[in-house]
Amino acid sequence: MEKKKLKVALLLGGTSPEKEVSRNTAKSILSALRSLNYEVIPIDPALGLNQPKNEDELFTNINDDKLSNRNYLEVINSPLFDDVDVAFIALHGKYGEDGTIQSLLDLRGINYTGSNVLTNALAMDKALTKVVLEFNGVKTADWILADSNYDLEKIKGEIEKKIGFPCVIKPNDQGSSVGLTFCKNENELKEAIDLALKFSKHALIEKYIPGRELTVAILEDKPLPVVEIKPKSGFYDYKSKYTSGMSEYICPAEIPAEVTEHLQSQALIAFKSTGCKTYSRIDFRLTDDYQSYCLEINTLPGMTNLSLVPKAANAAGISFEQLIETILLSALK
Repeated sequence: MEKKKLKVALLLGGTSPEKEVSRNTAKSILSALRSLNYEVIPIDPALGLNQPKNEDELFTNINDDKLSNRNYLEVINSPLFDDVDVAFIALHGKYGEDGTIQSLLDLRGINYTGSNVLTNALAMDKALTKVVLEFNGVKTADWILADSNYDLEKIKGEIEKKIGFPCVIKPNDQGSSVGLTFCKNENELKEAIDLALKFSKHALIEKYIPGRELTVAILEDKPLPVVEIKPKSGFYDYKSKYTSGMSEYICPAEIPAEVTEHLQSQALIAFKSTGCKTYSRIDFRLTDDYQSYCLEINTLPGMTNLSLVPKAANAAGISFEQLIETILLSALK
C-alpha cells in the first residue's frame, strides 16, 4: 500500500486529565505524518460528531462541557471512520490508554497503533502491573492500596510495617503524575490519599526509592538507549515533566555498561510479560548501589518536544519521522 493512499485517523484529546498532554503529542505526530505524505484526519473522540471545521481548534483548550465519554461510541461508529486504514492513538490516560478506545476500534475492525485492549488495561492498573512484573522477576517498590472507604489509622499501621515515610501516593490508574504526592510524614497522609482518590477509585501508596530516575523505551522488541531524568525540583512531578527547563535529560544515561544492560533487560521483560506491542516506555528508580525498581509501563508514551521516547530514539539514530512511521506501519502488520 502506497503511503500517499494510506488514510490515518489521529486520535487526540479525550476526557482524561491528560488531554492537554495528548494534544501536544498529537500536534507533533500530525506534523511528522504529513511530512511523510500520509493523509491524516485529526479527531477528538470526546467531541463525537461535533468536530470543528478548523482542525487547529482541536489543539487548543476546548470547553469541558463539549466533551463526553458517550461521544466516543458515536464517533467511532460514524462515517468519519468509513475509509480509515489505521488509527494513530495519541490519547493519554483514561479511555485512551486503558483499553477503552482500543476495544471500540476492534469492534469497528480498524487497525490501531500500540498495544491491544488487554495490555493497555493491565498497564494502566499500576498495582496489577506490579504483580505481573514481580512474578516475572522485575523488582518493584513495596506498595499498598487504599480505596474511598480507607481507615486512616489502619493505613498508617500498614505503612509503618511495610513502607515507611517518605512514600509516594498516586492514583492507581492515571499517568503524567496526575494526582501524585511525595508524602513526607503521616500528617500529610490523608490529604495525599484524598487527592489521589479524586482521580481514581484506588490510591497507590508506594515505598519511596531514593536515587535516580531513569527510563527505557522499547521499539519493536529492541531497547533504546537509557534516559536519565534530573528534575530541578528534585521530584519528577507534572510540572517537571511538562514545563520546559524544569528537568534535565541525559541520553545515554551516564551509568556503567552493565547497569545499562540490566535496565534494558528488565525493561524488555516488562514489555514482553505484559504483552506490549511495537513501543512502550518503562520507568525505573535506580539506587546509589545500582538496584533497580520498575515504577510503571507507559503503553502510549508522550511524543511532545519534551518527551522521552523521541530523545531515546534520536540517541539511537532514529529521527522523529522514522519513529512515527515505524509505529504507524507496525499497526498494519
